[in-house]
Amino acid sequence: QVQLVESGGGLVQAGGSLRLSCASSGRTFSSYAMGWFRQAPGKEREFVAHISWSGTTTYYAVSVKGRFTISRDNAKNTVYLQMNSVGPEDTAVYYCAAAYLHSSGTYLPYYRASGADQYDYWGQGTQVTVSS
Repeated sequence: QVQLVESGGGLVQAGGSLRLSCASSGRTFSSYAMGWFRQAPGKEREFVAHISWSGTTTYYAVSVKGRFTISRDNAKNTVYLQMNSVGPEDTAVYYCAAAYLHSSGTYLPYYRASGADQYDYWGQGTQVTVSS
């Protein structure tokens, strides 16, 4: 069992920055690839970013590429999402998620890493609100 707890959300002005954190407890953190998703009011949950177990492979949604950066610290069991140049369209509840890798050293292709059904555990979410 893995517990994920997000933090760092809040209110930020358009053009500003915010860093989200997701702390993991439970089984070996490096056995999991990690992702960030978000859900805006009235919309479906959408993929934001993914990072491999080693941190060497990352993927981003087109809407955030160049503005957001995902990273992880396996020693701290934590994954981060650095959000820069945010706009009102980034307002949403942000969720981190963990995908268990049944074979160690696995790297997921984009089409799997961007799908919510790939992930086994989810945090409770943290609200990000961008004011214009």
